[in-house]
Amino acid sequence: MGDAQAPSSAPDAGGSADPGTGADGTPAPRRTHADYTGGVYGSMLAASVIVGAGTLGSFPRLELVLLLLLTGVVFWIAHVHAHLFGARLAQRPPDLAVVRRVCREEWTIVKAAVPPAVAVGVGPVLGLDVQGGQWLALSVAVTGQVGWSVAAARQAGAPGRLLVLSALVNLVLGLIILASKLWLKH
Repeated sequence: MGDAQAPSSAPDAGGSADPGTGADGTPAPRRTHADYTGGVYGSMLAASVIVGAGTLGSFPRLELVLLLLLTGVVFWIAHVHAHLFGARLAQRPPDLAVVRRVCREEWTIVKAAVPPAVAVGVGPVLGLDVQGGQWLALSVAVTGQVGWSVAAARQAGAPGRLLVLSALVNLVLGLIILASKLWLKH
């Protein structure tokens, strides 16, 4: 039972770890695989945007597509900012390589907004009215949320039962978002 910890780029409970160094100050290992947890978050964010969109203006499809994509970008920027400039800034400003790495790692938030935005855009091709396009986009977002969660669990090396559990939890969360759309009736 030693006190040594393996270097990690994950922040501690206070969120103060430098994304370029481990808890002990040594260089953190570079991730060799994508981190899909941002996709789970981004899909849930997209579903929430669709539910909250309500009545849109004169160009509802275009407005919803832009709202989905811009919200994804804004939250991506917020996540990058939080990752880079929390308590770490007082310790050591991040270098350009760290900024690029964090931007790349958080990009899945934006990527998760794209399929629901595409679903809104193809709605007319499928003969869907605006509301039908919203339901399609919401279904795509929830499906993405479940898919990203399974990818994240698989990436983490979770056993099969935890993959299923992750999918079920995210499905339930997505169904709660779907139910809120029904309850809010817009």
